[in-house]
Amino acid sequence: MPAPSAAGGGTKPPDSGPRSAAQSHAINPVTSVVIPAMMASVEEVEVVVAHNERATLRVGDVFLKIDADQTRTDVEVEAMAMAPIPTPEILWLKPPVLALAALPGTALGHLGEPSTASSAAWAAAGAAVRTLHDAPLPPWPGRSLDELASRLDGECEWLVANDVLPADLVTRNRQLAETALRPWTPVFIHGDLQVDHVFVDGDQVTGVVDWSEASQGDALFDVAILTLGHKEHLGDVVAGYGTDVDRDLIRAWWSLRCLTNVRWLAEHGYGSPEEFPEVAVLRSRP
Repeated sequence: MPAPSAAGGGTKPPDSGPRSAAQSHAINPVTSVVIPAMMASVEEVEVVVAHNERATLRVGDVFLKIDADQTRTDVEVEAMAMAPIPTPEILWLKPPVLALAALPGTALGHLGEPSTASSAAWAAAGAAVRTLHDAPLPPWPGRSLDELASRLDGECEWLVANDVLPADLVTRNRQLAETALRPWTPVFIHGDLQVDHVFVDGDQVTGVVDWSEASQGDALFDVAILTLGHKEHLGDVVAGYGTDVDRDLIRAWWSLRCLTNVRWLAEHGYGSPEEFPEVAVLRSRP
């Protein structure tokens, strides 16, 4: 559940979705949380992800999302109500806590790890994304091209000024990323459709989680975030999506997403930038 996503309208930190339970515990373990009396009999609380902006906990078959920014929660609730694809059931909302039922199945994959899901499951994810994009637009806008360009500029300058990444690597990817910043016809986008957020059971999509970045935006952004780090499944996703896409623009969004994620991850304890899957993606660009 990650500074704002590249093409979305929210304010979640980039790509801060669950890397692994162990990594999340190491980053910022949650030592206390108020849980309603109805869940008092549950003995174990699993920290899915936690940092100084928000946390997600699992208590039995219930996920508790705790967010200090009520706007993000409001967007998530409204977006799930509008989305024409499966989403988690909302059990209750007691700000700042949103309780969601667990989805059946498992995540389609994880960034930085090979996916064990079938090609058919990836195609089903592509079909679900197309269904979302064909739905009526949400009433709130996404980020403007000027906002996206400004953020890209700032992040690239920080990466070079602080010797986080080599200047030639940043420049090469920045030039590619800038090609994504062109006019598009807005669609209803998820806004943070990383592979961890799509759940499948066999070859079927059982639901999509983490909707607080949903907005109007570029359809190719969702396709790019879903396949980030999993380029071998881009063809499967496009087949399920049902129409050809400009793969050069998908690659451009990969570069933009990674360039604008590295600082947030570094500043929130996710380890050395050289170990980030995002940096591996940047290094793979020609």
